[in-house]
Amino acid sequence: MQKQDSFIEKRIVDLANQSYRNHVYTFTGFLSPDEQDIFYRIQPQIGQIAYTLYGGVEGCERQVLRFGSEETLGYPEEFPIDCVQIRPLMPKFADKLTHRDFLGALMNLGIERSTLGDIIVKDECAYLFCLSKVTSYIMQNLSKIRHTNVKCEQMKEPPQAVRPRLEPQSLIVGSPRLDGVIAKLYHLSRSQSVTLFRDKKVFVNGRCTENNSGSCKEGDVISVRGFGKFVYNGSIHETKKGNLSISVSRYV
Repeated sequence: MQKQDSFIEKRIVDLANQSYRNHVYTFTGFLSPDEQDIFYRIQPQIGQIAYTLYGGVEGCERQVLRFGSEETLGYPEEFPIDCVQIRPLMPKFADKLTHRDFLGALMNLGIERSTLGDIIVKDECAYLFCLSKVTSYIMQNLSKIRHTNVKCEQMKEPPQAVRPRLEPQSLIVGSPRLDGVIAKLYHLSRSQSVTLFRDKKVFVNGRCTENNSGSCKEGDVISVRGFGKFVYNGSIHETKKGNLSISVSRYV
């Protein structure tokens, strides 16, 4: 794992320097949350080089890191990300396909994981975000998943169905501590919540945190692997018993 982390660090620093030296945009492949955390840890080495993380739509877990901006380079450049719809040819007779089924079929095509972003399953269809360089290959070669024949179609833009919806929710907590808020939102015991931090499954604004006693700050985007993601909107008021009524917006 240490060797892999070092490779990712070197690749990110090289792309940042290449963007700065050659006055061009540079892009990584899709980074997992752990890989994004590596970037945030080494960000001080990169200095003031402009960067953006994006996965195809707001709220994607896997994201491409782009170095450069229109302000610094003087011209715009879009992310090389496409959205591909994968749907069964005969929905009535199709298997009930899961995220794992779609991902497994894509990996069996022999393409690298870094070329694939989020896969969002809606009803019988899946919507895949992928690097533009593999779009044609996927569309030409992905024709069957398990026993189901499928058709791939590149979307002009991601449909509304894959765009995240934020559901507001109020909670009563003792304090805005991360472990307490997570425990309350996901109906966990405090010890179960603390274990998530030890297992490095909690990310605040893209950064992995093991500090379960840290406080949520207004606007924080908190992701808990295996449970979901939410935005902390802040406290509403103090209750008569001295607890806090807080507001969060949950990604659904």
